[in-house]
Amino acid sequence: LSRCPEEPVLLAELKPSRPQQYDWKSSCETWSVAFSPDGAWFAWSQGHCIVKLIPWPLEEAELCKTLDRKSHSSKAEARSRAGAKEKTLECGQIVWGLAFSSWPAADAGHPDGTCATGLSCLILATGLNDGQIRVWEVQTGHLLFSLLGHQDVVRDLSFAPNGSLILVSASRDKTLRVWDLSRDGRQVQVLAGHVQWVYCCSISPDCSMLCSAAGEKAALLWSMRSYTLIRRLEGHQSSVVSCDFSPDSALLVTASYDACVIMWDPYTGEQLRTLRHVPLHSVLDHGSDVHTSSLRSVCFSPEGLYLATVADDRLLRIWALELRSPVAFAPMTNGLCCMYFPHGGFIATGTRDGHVQFWTAPRVLSSLKHLCRKALRTFLTTYQVLALPIPRKLKEFLTYRTF
Repeated sequence: LSRCPEEPVLLAELKPSRPQQYDWKSSCETWSVAFSPDGAWFAWSQGHCIVKLIPWPLEEAELCKTLDRKSHSSKAEARSRAGAKEKTLECGQIVWGLAFSSWPAADAGHPDGTCATGLSCLILATGLNDGQIRVWEVQTGHLLFSLLGHQDVVRDLSFAPNGSLILVSASRDKTLRVWDLSRDGRQVQVLAGHVQWVYCCSISPDCSMLCSAAGEKAALLWSMRSYTLIRRLEGHQSSVVSCDFSPDSALLVTASYDACVIMWDPYTGEQLRTLRHVPLHSVLDHGSDVHTSSLRSVCFSPEGLYLATVADDRLLRIWALELRSPVAFAPMTNGLCCMYFPHGGFIATGTRDGHVQFWTAPRVLSSLKHLCRKALRTFLTTYQVLALPIPRKLKEFLTYRTF
């Protein structure tokens, strides 16, 4: 595997406006950031009940000078050429969760006006302070759905990556709810099993599993086919607050206030390795204020070779899967969330001050071994790999026991 060549560099920072009509109760914390799957838009819950939608790449920023435009999809380029403009969504409530998806062209002409152009369109779901989920068409700013059911803050949202328009929401009411936007936003299932606030939910890329993290020492793994509990993932010593699947669905990572990231095999429930966040006082000038490495967020890189984490010790860390210490880090302020750009090269982080920061991340050329493993694991479970008539060492590599 390639090592991270250099430390993350801060390329750009966005700061929220502070309109006079909003009082302090509206908050200004950025609890969620999101890139659209095609990389054409960036969404930012900047506080004050507002979501900013920003065309990518950013204009009039240092970021544009280093961006490799060839890595973008044709859709992103087309939108850039069309002069897409920044948009503001007035949500009326503090926004906690964000998630993008595409509405397929085949479903165009929905009775309520969804994608009236007859073309596929980009949609954004927003989880609000009052328990509502509002779903918007990005290009027009048209409100498509107001989904009602949660009794408290909708903390996180996750769309099924297969374009089925299945949306999962996680709430402080201690439940997860499954919605089908292709059926007028009908509530399909309520998943109950947590006894504390649910902070995070993540659907595996193959759409077979759902992981949820709450203010408990265990994360829960659910079947996306039967909506039943598969297993409890027990191993953390404090609240689990973030989770993410690898791009091939073969790995799951969970982050906790216990300052550890645990890497799991979601099929067997086995703990593969633990990444411990040791405070790095020597690189920071915060004195005695730095006393904890409580984690806030973890995410996989698009090719699946690296992790990014944000912790309360004011560091952004980048980890290689095969190592137990970070390969790079950068000082940041009051980080709350992080997300990789879908085509690699950048990480966006949200802060408690309402800011968004964009950092460089390594553009990785995956080895042929890793590409083959990723391709196989996309459609083979761990049990299916273990049943193959192949050497033991190859099985260990394919199941991420070795690298």
